[in-house]
Parts: sequence; C-alpha cells; structure tokens
Amino acid sequence: MKKLVISICLFSVLSIWNESIGQTKIDPAEISSKVQELTDFHDIIYPMWHTAYPAKDYNALKGFVPKIKSSIESINNVKLPGILREKETAWKSQLNELNISAQNYYAAASGSNNSDLLSAAEKLHSSYEKMVMVLRPALKEVDDFHQTLYIIYHKLLPDSKYDEIAALTGTLITKAEAIVNYPQDKLETKLGDNLGAYNVSAEKLYKSVTSLVEALKSNDPEKKKEAIESMHNTYEGLDSLLK
Repeated sequence: MKKLVISICLFSVLSIWNESIGQTKIDPAEISSKVQELTDFHDIIYPMWHTAYPAKDYNALKGFVPKIKSSIESINNVKLPGILREKETAWKSQLNELNISAQNYYAAASGSNNSDLLSAAEKLHSSYEKMVMVLRPALKEVDDFHQTLYIIYHKLLPDSKYDEIAALTGTLITKAEAIVNYPQDKLETKLGDNLGAYNVSAEKLYKSVTSLVEALKSNDPEKKKEAIESMHNTYEGLDSLLK
C-alpha cells in the first residue's frame, strides 16, 4: 500500500512537471544529478570499507575483486545526464584516478602483502568518495534551481519557446527565494569567508529572475534572450562559490 501511495505521488509530480513546460517533453533522468552506476558501486564499497577493511579480512577483500571490476566497467561506460555537462571534465579526471586505484587494488589482491592490500582498499575508497563529490551539489536548493534553469537554457531557449519559459518563472522565483533564505548559520559552516559573496550573489540571482519576468512581458525576443543569458551567468557565478 505504501509503495502504491509513493507511486501515485511520483506520477502526480511528473504529470504536473510535464504540464508546466507545455509541449516540451523532458526525460526526468536528464535533469537528475544521480548516476546509478556510482550508486551501485556503493553497495560494494560499503562492506569492503566498513566490514572487511577494519576486520583485516584479507580473503574478503580479495573476494571483492570481480564485483569491483564489473562495477568499474559500468562506471567507465557512463554517459552523464545533460544537467551534469559542466562537470564532465572533473568527472573524467576523477574517473581516471578511480581506475588507477582499482588497478592497484587488483594488483595488491593478487599478491601476498596484506599491508599493500589495506592501503589499496583505502585509496579505492577515497577515490570513490571523490567521484561522489564531483556529482554532489553543495546545496540542494541550488541544484533545484539548476534543474529548472537547465530546461529553460538548453531546451526552451534554443527554440525561442518564451511562452513555456514564462510558465516556469513562478517556479524559478520560489527556488531563488529558497536560495536567498538558506539558513545563515549553515551557510557559514559551508562557506566561511565566502558567506558575504554568496549572499550578494544569491540576491543578484533573485533579481535576475524578476528581471526575466519583466523581459518576458515585452515583444522584444532579444531582450528576453539577454535576460535569460544574464540569469544563467548569474547562476554560474553563484555556483562557482560553492565548489
């Protein structure tokens, strides 16, 4: 029964989302920051790191090799969803490190030096965590805003679908307000000296959304495009403070 309720809720959300962007159909996976192959790898890394490693169960550590190889192969073949296109370079760089760590793990597992095996397990775990950090948004609220911005900038703007963009401005304002109103104490912990710059950039992002709302009321396509470009650039400035 619980699964049925969740399924109905999810269907309702997706239906509302699809309706809100008119004729433009968006694959939900394209605006998700989740990479399932990396999530699946966690099912291997977790018992390796939290059970076998602290127990120094060398046979168990060696036994993970086939699963690690299979999972690494899947991760190597990943095509990042569209919303993560800006992270492609960082992903590839960290993926290279993950592969090196995996190769070192295989070599250590085939040898007899237990110390090397433990060290290799530690490095593999560290490489996995760095992969996760490449994808993980610093703030959920900023990621939420980016999901809507992605649709506007990469799907609707190229075809000048300004009516559909206008239909999303209410969502943009709500999400921009959530960014502006993020608790200051939590931000200070995350950002430290960058807190002031974040607040200025967050306010600027909100104003860029309200400016877009006004621009969309005009009959000047160039003015509309400029407002969207300005909002996109402002978002990128905010996002850069969180890296």
